[in-house]
Amino acid sequence: MAAAKANSKKYIVPINMNGLQGRMLHMPSKRKGAYEMLFVYGHHSSLERWWGLMQVLHELGPVTMPDLPGFGGMDSFYKIGKEPSIDNLADYLASFIKLRYKKRKIILVGLSYGFVLITRMLQRYPELTKNVVMLVSLVGFADHEDFSFSKVQYYGYLYSAAILKHRLPAFIFRYLILNGPVLRTFYHRTPNAKNKFIDFSKEEIQRKIKVEVWLWQNNEVRTYMYTTHEFLLFTNCDRRVDLPVYHVSAKEDHFFDNSRVEQHMRVIFKDFKSFIINTNNHAPTVIASKKEASSIIPQELKQIVKSLNKDKD
Repeated sequence: MAAAKANSKKYIVPINMNGLQGRMLHMPSKRKGAYEMLFVYGHHSSLERWWGLMQVLHELGPVTMPDLPGFGGMDSFYKIGKEPSIDNLADYLASFIKLRYKKRKIILVGLSYGFVLITRMLQRYPELTKNVVMLVSLVGFADHEDFSFSKVQYYGYLYSAAILKHRLPAFIFRYLILNGPVLRTFYHRTPNAKNKFIDFSKEEIQRKIKVEVWLWQNNEVRTYMYTTHEFLLFTNCDRRVDLPVYHVSAKEDHFFDNSRVEQHMRVIFKDFKSFIINTNNHAPTVIASKKEASSIIPQELKQIVKSLNKDKD
């Protein structure tokens, strides 16, 4: 993470939207005339976590990644008396696009929960579909039924999040459970962590745990738990989006049932194009280098983006 912070620092600038302070990473174009990509990260994120992936996307054109309220150290919606609902986060994204891009055409890329927010934004602001030349889902989802958890896991996460999204339980959880010593001692033993750390050396695991501690402490607990509770119950399948979607799924995603994701996305979008990556994780590791992160962008998808940029010229 220290290397990511150092290398990405020159591309990060502060942003202030609706009274909320955060940051934005912007990498200008390497080639003239390419469409700009707006990347929306998912849960448990920061600008630094996705630095490797930004380098991959930057090979295709300019790329921008804004913080989301309550994530990556940005002020949360609670500061201005709002809840971090899908609708409010979708409205934030819509405001960002309107302010930054005006009527310019862009490529929209959402990862996991980030794609949920993009979908809801396009449903609430259908006029913005005119700005989008390509819509990309990186291991995104569309409905709470897409999760492949067992009933015990599902209801365990649901009820825990329902409790911890409130102020006092969140405060206790942050300082009693999410403190450095506790996370460093026990985090690697949790079911999700075991899947993340499989096939890594002890030294690599320690590096990853250090980053996990940083992420858990820089994502605001109430926001994290509120959004978790909401996406375990939500659906985006009640409104159409007049765009095709290019969807990348992990062959052995430990969070989602890919067939159900496809069924739901076909209900929402004008068309559906699928790419499968050969991985047994939902997303790249928390300290994925450019080389490691490149696995989530299939070569065929890169060629489609390159063709779009060529046609633009």
